[in-house]
Amino acid sequence: MLTIDLNENKQLVIAQTPTVAAARGQVLIKVNAAGVNRADLLQRQGKYPPPPGDSEILGLEVCGEVVALGEGVASQWLGQHVMALCAGGGYGEFVAVDVRHCMVKPATFSNAQGAAFCEVFLTAFDAIAQYPEFCAEHTVLVHAGASGVGTAAISLAKYLQAQVVVTVGSDEKKQFCLAQGADKAINYRQHNWREVMKAEGLSADLIIDPVASGYLNDDLSVLNMDGRIVVLALLGGRYSEQFDGAKLLQKRAQLIGSTLRNRTPDYKAKLVDNLKRTFGDALNSGHIAPVIDSIFPWEEAMSAHQVLQDNANLGKVVLTHESLDER
Repeated sequence: MLTIDLNENKQLVIAQTPTVAAARGQVLIKVNAAGVNRADLLQRQGKYPPPPGDSEILGLEVCGEVVALGEGVASQWLGQHVMALCAGGGYGEFVAVDVRHCMVKPATFSNAQGAAFCEVFLTAFDAIAQYPEFCAEHTVLVHAGASGVGTAAISLAKYLQAQVVVTVGSDEKKQFCLAQGADKAINYRQHNWREVMKAEGLSADLIIDPVASGYLNDDLSVLNMDGRIVVLALLGGRYSEQFDGAKLLQKRAQLIGSTLRNRTPDYKAKLVDNLKRTFGDALNSGHIAPVIDSIFPWEEAMSAHQVLQDNANLGKVVLTHESLDER
């Protein structure tokens, strides 16, 4: 099968590899489109290797057709158009995925939207689930609000009728997030977001933070008592200087680090089931759907990565595999 692979210069190129097969409990998906995530960029740079035993091919989420079934998989999955969470391998012509990590693509979704769904929406949902009491009375602060995870968090939190505050790096992203339903958007390049929140009497029960580092003290300063900060990435750097642990104790706060990729298959399966149960009607009606920034043909994967590298995306970047049908 064809895949997107790395050459000696860590550039993405089309390559030929043995076709994967569906193991017990898996389905084999012929990929139509794959979502692009920051984890892909980090893996390409050698900074985020896949968990032991998982595919070294990039790609954590796909949309496509189930073309073969592993042992123990119900026959009704064959021929289904699905969106799926992958531990790796999404940048391939085919990918084998645990059937429990698949969802039937809603009729209202395009292939690109199906490919853009699983990684970011399950990540955002997992962050919200860290606050079991989260409800309409609560406020969530989302950093990098225009990102894939950010837009997913806005969508899910607003469906739950919570108030959403986001931070972004441009006025264009500010207006974009407001259009997605955010109640307040702050351009951190123009204003100190902590001071704006304090001045307007805003605070948060849950903070979804992919920046960390220098943001953590400010996170704690706007966090409500018994609130939670969920750190999803380290865009601001690995280390945080002069972290004020006293604030953590004073507010009885929980600081949680969370990644989806290295969760157990059972954990991911339960997360998928919980998301379908909570938001299934909204997905099928199209009320909740990924926001697509741009779609690139398979051969232009490096250009797709550059969009994320430049922080230029408003929503999700997707690779389409449809050009393979012409080969």
